[in-house]
Amino acid sequence: MSTEIARSRYNRIAPVYDLMEGIIEIAGYSKWRELLWSRVEGTCILEIGIGTGKNFPYYPAHAEVTAIDFSEKMLERAKDRAERQKIKVQLQWMDVQHLEFKNDTFDTVVASFVFCSVPDPIRGLKEVERVCKPKGKVVLLEHVLSANRILAWLMNVANPMVVRIMGANINRRTVENVATSGLMIEQVTDLGAGIFKLLEARKKLLSP
Repeated sequence: MSTEIARSRYNRIAPVYDLMEGIIEIAGYSKWRELLWSRVEGTCILEIGIGTGKNFPYYPAHAEVTAIDFSEKMLERAKDRAERQKIKVQLQWMDVQHLEFKNDTFDTVVASFVFCSVPDPIRGLKEVERVCKPKGKVVLLEHVLSANRILAWLMNVANPMVVRIMGANINRRTVENVATSGLMIEQVTDLGAGIFKLLEARKKLLSP
């Protein structure tokens, strides 16, 4: 799936995105978002794939957050929400596969359910690694392909339909992708069914 196709799908569903995910937010996503942001370190934070701004309530009061999304329509809704909720955040239209920030900029990079929809997730993760400070932290909330063979088979079968409707892949191997990107995985917490994961990783120190 190309970046343009992915962008167009998220632009299309932006007006109803919150409604589509309303039940699962109540069922678990909201408490997982709170957990995600409790693991943030430092004051200079980058949020990848802000969507409609669902993480705003969990932003640390002391932090300076920059948030990006590659969907213009999602970003518009995030801007409206930030204004309504009086959230201090710098919003930018940007693709994680081509970040415009300098190397070693952020203390922590955060993303929730993002790398399921990035066309080239390893490239995006390498960009995250690049802009993170040495020993900086990366915290991801993601759904991944189940280790259960039967469930994994069902997820693989259903994936094309889910991609067409939502623009997200449900069969990504995101833990392996994080390791491939060069980040050092510190902890992977299973949040449910062996599918929902909280990943905590860190950028390695530069070689002397």
